[in-house]
Amino acid sequence: MMRFPGVLLVFLAPVTQVSSNVEGDKMSVTRATGSSLVITCDLTQNTNYIHWYRFREGTVPQRLLYYDVSSSKVTLESGISPGRYHAYQSAGKSYQFVISNLEESDSGTYYCAVWEKHNWKKIFGKALELIVAPYDINLASDISPKPTVFLPSIAEIKLHNAGTYLCLLENFFPNVIKVYWKEKNGNKVLESQQGNTMRTTNTYMKFSWLTVSKTAMDKEHKCVVKHEKNRGGVDQEIIFPSVNEVVSSAVMPTDSPNDCLKDESKVSDSDSRKACVRNESEVTNSTKACLKDESNTLQLQLENTSAYYTYLLLLLKSSLYFATTISCLFRRTVCSSGKTS
Repeated sequence: MMRFPGVLLVFLAPVTQVSSNVEGDKMSVTRATGSSLVITCDLTQNTNYIHWYRFREGTVPQRLLYYDVSSSKVTLESGISPGRYHAYQSAGKSYQFVISNLEESDSGTYYCAVWEKHNWKKIFGKALELIVAPYDINLASDISPKPTVFLPSIAEIKLHNAGTYLCLLENFFPNVIKVYWKEKNGNKVLESQQGNTMRTTNTYMKFSWLTVSKTAMDKEHKCVVKHEKNRGGVDQEIIFPSVNEVVSSAVMPTDSPNDCLKDESKVSDSDSRKACVRNESEVTNSTKACLKDESNTLQLQLENTSAYYTYLLLLLKSSLYFATTISCLFRRTVCSSGKTS
């Protein structure tokens, strides 16, 4: 059996279904320029040939090579340079595809495929997205998504009787990322919105937002982030407080400091907002403590308002990008029709 020391082994799921859209099953792996990669494809049926494809954005899938199981022969497609691509049978129905001396141009989505003998349909395995990092990216550094949390503004809550959470993710690499929302203790994926993944210098940023209706304003929510470089390989779960808690925290106290109850033992549930905490280190629930420094409350209100307008600014930027793209496509269409006429 051939050995390839110092290369990364990546396993594709068994080839069991015809795959026309495998976005939900896509995996990604990032490697440095000049390194090697081994992709393993495990089959569930006998076959005579294994085919390997690469797909790049904006192009049709390209077959790189096929492997003859009976003769152990590799046949490269026309135009594929020999020497960097290999394939072999490792054990049983497990086959491996090797790319050595990786270049940035090797980045793309890879599939293995076989022909189904009875129906003559080509069956594809799950996709693997390979990102070959440029020399200026340090893969040993922390390049996981860095979240910034924006809470709903009081103005939005009062005007629309709803609140919008915004989760901004920055300074991550590679660009393959999945973001979705759930209630903190729920399993259902909620309907949300998100902007395009945008490049910033040599890393990426993305934002996603969730609008919470009146019926769910008493519940906490979480933004779940799936990314290859998350610490420990675990999904990030960013907790957002309930909209009602945001409102409660931002309400300016109307009682004077003299109205606070000095004897905390006499504080009832209805009077909990009047309880003064002498030692701020003992505060365990900010909604039950009198805010001695009103500037803290004002700062929170400003942050909430800033989040709302930041969300609008990012949405406007995305709309302008879309309008510019449509305009360019329209101009190309008009010019083409003018030339043909």
